[in-house]
This record gives sequence, structure tokens and C-alpha cells, in this order.
Amino acid sequence: MTTMWIIHADLDAFYASVEQLDNPQLKGKPVLVGGSPESRGVVASCSYEARKFGVRSAMPMGRAVRLCPQGIVVPPRFHRYEELSSRVMGVFHTITPLVEPISLDEAFLDVTHVIERGTPAAVAGRDLKDRVKDATGLVISVGVAGCKSVAKIASDRSKPDGLLVVEPGKERVFLAPLPVKELWGIGPKTEERLLAEGVRTLGYLAMQSDAWARERFGRRGPELLALSRGEDDRPVWTEHEAKSISAAMTFEQDTADAAVIAFQLSKLCLKVAMRLAKEGAKGRTVTVKLRLADFTTFTRSATLPAPVSDAAAIQRAVQQMVSKEMRPGRKFRLLGVGVSNFAAEGQLSLLEP
Repeated sequence: MTTMWIIHADLDAFYASVEQLDNPQLKGKPVLVGGSPESRGVVASCSYEARKFGVRSAMPMGRAVRLCPQGIVVPPRFHRYEELSSRVMGVFHTITPLVEPISLDEAFLDVTHVIERGTPAAVAGRDLKDRVKDATGLVISVGVAGCKSVAKIASDRSKPDGLLVVEPGKERVFLAPLPVKELWGIGPKTEERLLAEGVRTLGYLAMQSDAWARERFGRRGPELLALSRGEDDRPVWTEHEAKSISAAMTFEQDTADAAVIAFQLSKLCLKVAMRLAKEGAKGRTVTVKLRLADFTTFTRSATLPAPVSDAAAIQRAVQQMVSKEMRPGRKFRLLGVGVSNFAAEGQLSLLEP
């Protein structure tokens, strides 16, 4: 049986790193990319120099400035980030055609064929890091493993500017001492429930039975157990035919903050616009998906007079729909943005996990 080899590549502090790249005077300084602290802005990204003060992405900018008074606030330039993201994804495709972007700043790569030809996993990871640095000046952290979930954790554990290889067969040993929140898919609420059960590490979670997990987490329970054991056979998804292009995200904590919601919508719209541009596609129908704190889920759609593909036009449409749903007492758990009803210029395929 062929051993699968997956790389998870993640650009370090992407937006802040781009600002430091374009303005050398910002190098080595605490950079806060986001909205103004006076207008309830939020932190879109922050440099590692700022993170030492406790600043994190999605934090209100006012709080970030209080934690890091010497921080330099820079407004985001999404078109520049999209441009460099496209260049980085192009570099990934020089390694393998099997690339699955997760967001503007991270992707999975299936490099099984590279390693089967005799290239050691660590060498493949180092080569990818060097190619991205040479092509863009940006730094990525890389995790290499036999499955997607372990590769993702490995890259997270190697930050910043790291490279970590988890050899096949060593997954459980690598995962066992890690806190449960390290597992991709375990959010704050699931972590809280696990801690209440006395389950603090992935090793302890891996020891539980499927029946135990199903009783507490439903159908998702056994899947969490499998991931905690390093068992993940999901392939790297590339392109497949689709009738829409969409992106979604789940908040770490339910929120009613209009500024936070608007910021996340802007990121989703940018991601959708990037995929539309890759396909050379435009769509007339824009849809927003909303999930409330009580898991009530609904969608709202608008059909526009002309097809659109740019992030600004998509955001104008979805923001209007979301604003109408911002009611007292409502907190939001999930946001999704999609574009469909494509103009009939050829076949469309979708780059979607």
C-alpha cells in the first residue's frame, strides 16, 4: 500500500508580513493590520513582535493598542495580499498539481510522488520553503506527514518559519501529549466539553471508545477519535465541477459584533473573488449563509443586474443582507458567502476543500 505524504504550508503572519516586506521600516516592529481603534476596527493580522504582547487576530483593535501601545496600525490592502497569495499558490503548483488552498495564506499539497521518487520528506519541505522565499520574499511554516490533519498540526507547532516532519507510524506518539484544542476541528465549546470530562490531551482522547464519543458528540464523535489517533484518509481536493463557488468560516466564539462580522465577511468575499478569478467566472446570484448561536441556519440570496466577480461588489451585496439580520439578542456562529448563476462562458470548476 502506498504511503500518502501531505504538506501543510502556512504563510507566517501573512498580512503583517506583506506590510513588512513592502515597507522595510516596519521590519522587526510590532505591526497591527486592521481597522482603526477609534472606529471599532479589529486586528486582521499582527506580526510576531506584536504577538509577544498578547495581541491576536480578530481582537478589537482598541484592545490590541492597549496591550501593545508601541504597535504600528496599518490599514489592510487586500488586493496586495491576493496578488501575493496567487504567486505563492503558483509556487506550490511547481511542486505538485495536487494543491488544495484552504485560505489565502495556507494550503495542502499532496507530495506523495515527490517522496516516492526518493526525495526525503524534510528535503521536500525545505525546497518548498526556499522556493516561496525566493519567489516572494515571504516565509512559510511547513508540516509534512502521512495525512492532512497531522500535517496541519505539525505546521502550527513549527511556527514561525519552521519545518516539522512526522514520519508515518509516529502520528499517535506525536499527537498524544498535545492539548485537545490543537486538533483541527475542536473549537472552544468542544474543548470545554472535553475538559469537563477530564479529557485534556489527544492521547487520552484517543483511548476513548466510539460509543463514548458518539454519546457525547453524535456522529462526529468517532471522527474526532480517529483524528486524535492520526487516522485521516481524506485526499487533497483539487478542482471539480460545481454550480457555485463559496467559502465559509466558524467563529471561535459566537458574536454579535458588527465590526467583527463585517471584517470576516470581507475575508470570505476576497476568498470567493480569488476563486472566481482563477476560473475566469462571474455570477449573478450572491448568497450568504448564516448560523446563529442556537444552530439555527438559514440563507439569503440576491440576484444582481449583472454578473460580478470582484470582492467589493460581492461584499456590498452580502453586507446588505447580513445587516438586515443583525437584530438585538442575535449572536452568529457561522458565516458563508457564495456566488452562483454563472455567465455561460465555458465550463466551470471549483477549488474547494
